[in-house]
Amino acid sequence: MANTFTRHINEVSSARQAIGMTEFTLYTVAASTTAVIMGCHVANLTSSAITVTIKAAGVTLVKDASIPVNSGLDLLDGSRINLVATDTVTVQSSAPASADALLSIMERT
Repeated sequence: MANTFTRHINEVSSARQAIGMTEFTLYTVAASTTAVIMGCHVANLTSSAITVTIKAAGVTLVKDASIPVNSGLDLLDGSRINLVATDTVTVQSSAPASADALLSIMERT
């Protein structure tokens, strides 16, 4: 099995799209692939506090986590999460166009 380190950000068709009030799919595990989430960071882009919900494989990892103005949230703090083919990682914010996210992944093919 080959291990490939990748990063995924909130982009649609190669254009940055701030995360808002609808669930944004940050990553989907490809067929015949497993993945390990190595890190996940979400930043507040607004002048007000926001909350975010992050899910992996349909399971809520954090719900309504508060992110103050000019701050960010590191989700994993040293732990790892394993994903299998077709699993997704999603992020949703409490405000429109209010967050950026970066997901660090190790894919095994």
